Amino acid sequence: MNPSADYLSTMLRIRAFEEKAEELYALGRVHGTMHLSIGQEATAVGVSSALREGDFLLNTHRGHGHCLAWFGSDVNLMMAEFMGREAGYCRGRGGSMHIANVEANNLGANGIVGGGLPMAAGVGMSIKMRKTDQVCVVIFGDGASNEGAFHESLNLSSIWKLPVIYVCENNQYAMSMDIRKSANVEDISQRACAYNIRGITVDGNDLAAVHDAIAQAAAECRAGQGPVLVECKTYRWRGHSKSDRQLYRTRDEVGEWQRRDPIPRYATVLGLTDDQLEAARKDAQQVIDAAVVFAENSPEPDLAAVMEGVYA
Repeated sequence: MNPSADYLSTMLRIRAFEEKAEELYALGRVHGTMHLSIGQEATAVGVSSALREGDFLLNTHRGHGHCLAWFGSDVNLMMAEFMGREAGYCRGRGGSMHIANVEANNLGANGIVGGGLPMAAGVGMSIKMRKTDQVCVVIFGDGASNEGAFHESLNLSSIWKLPVIYVCENNQYAMSMDIRKSANVEDISQRACAYNIRGITVDGNDLAAVHDAIAQAAAECRAGQGPVLVECKTYRWRGHSKSDRQLYRTRDEVGEWQRRDPIPRYATVLGLTDDQLEAARKDAQQVIDAAVVFAENSPEPDLAAVMEGVYA
């Protein structure tokens, strides 16, 4: 891939969005729960940067970053949705875990662990029946790779050679369950061999490595070679959700992964100085602050319209 300052800007916006989300939640200005992806920004940007406008995305509950990195994303509409406002992508009905932008083929995040995996096979079948050169990328966590839906979806996609890229965002923990205790394989990608498809593991904090792996997978899918399983090894700096006391891991472990921060790592690739990186951080923060103002000036959903969109 060719280095791009735009990729760094997107990662910085994701980081700023997540930090602002955490702040708003602490202030009681957001209801429900949320799942932050601070530390995982390179996976989100690496995946999207390797695909084409017109491809499809199915996402996980920890999906703010993937949505922000996707084609045509509007941070104002994202923030409005996160804050439950009518101006949001889903009119405030989806919230943190179910943000979608169907017009951009972002088919949405999913609060059910592995919930997007069966849908991906359906989207892949649609692409194949329509004979287009689109691909569908479905993102899920390491915990979802132990769900039956994971194996069923890979099996069908393999049999029918569907153009689906399965991206396991392995952040080492499914809630509090260490992946080393829940899977007896070194890499989740090893499970691809059971379905006679290609599997690859990359450093999920290396934007270029993620981009190149997804670009190759997309080329294979478009050529009719069937699905690919890509595992991106990364780490979430925060707990599973806001109720997580994080008693299952040490501060030293978190600190070790924080030293692998994908943002300054990519800034080094671009040859930026510390001052230039800090300036870019401030620009990203201003964009997010403006998005909060937009969201707060947007109306709350009308209670009388609560059933709209439930039935078709």
